Amino acid sequence: MTDQPILAFLADTLSGPSNEPLYRRLEQALKQAFAASLIRRGAALPSERVLSTTLGISRVTVRKALDVLVADGFLDRRHGAKTVLSSRLEKSLSTMTSFSEDIRSRGMEPGGTWLSREIARPSPSEMMALGISGSERVVRLRRLRTADGMPIAIETATLPARFVPDPQEIGDSLYLYLDAAGALPVRALQRMQAKPGTPEEKRLLSAPDDAALLVMERRCFLADGQIVEFTETRYRGDVYDFVIELIR
Repeated sequence: MTDQPILAFLADTLSGPSNEPLYRRLEQALKQAFAASLIRRGAALPSERVLSTTLGISRVTVRKALDVLVADGFLDRRHGAKTVLSSRLEKSLSTMTSFSEDIRSRGMEPGGTWLSREIARPSPSEMMALGISGSERVVRLRRLRTADGMPIAIETATLPARFVPDPQEIGDSLYLYLDAAGALPVRALQRMQAKPGTPEEKRLLSAPDDAALLVMERRCFLADGQIVEFTETRYRGDVYDFVIELIR
């Protein structure tokens, strides 16, 4: 792939007036280029020398912008001085975001395939997680989640049926549906652990035989304390990282 499209995009983006530091402007311009799919995942960026010469900025400024993107997980530095768009995905555990929001923030297009959508009686574990009785109905949603078509996770979301009268009405985003219904969660409790994947899970995820799954359980609450959602998401451990920011 030629470097010309991304170089032309960066030059055009940086040409306008701004009070931001130049390295920060380059960092943001590169993120926009990633989101526009001007460079594929795993592909090498133009070299620091080419970026510096083409854009008319110092290599120190270029390196500072790239360092920020490496630290944030957007880029990887490889042997031979190559800097490539990271093929791994990261999810921050400090904010409550949807799968679609996470994937779009990395410059990729989220997708999914429905595996099942049903209304059923809750299991004992679902009753405990949602704080409901066995007489209530739940909606159970199971789907394969993808990023740019690549299988990433198997997601099973369970909600009290009073929040989702007809699960067939849910489109690509559960949170968009809940927002429209006035039931968007405002906080969540999460628990993560590693588990071996079953043969069926590995088949759905196209995961290597030795790949572990990162299992995230999340309970989501409304402002009044009602539990609106319990979701278990099984991520491919070979392509997904979880990041926590710690402040002393």
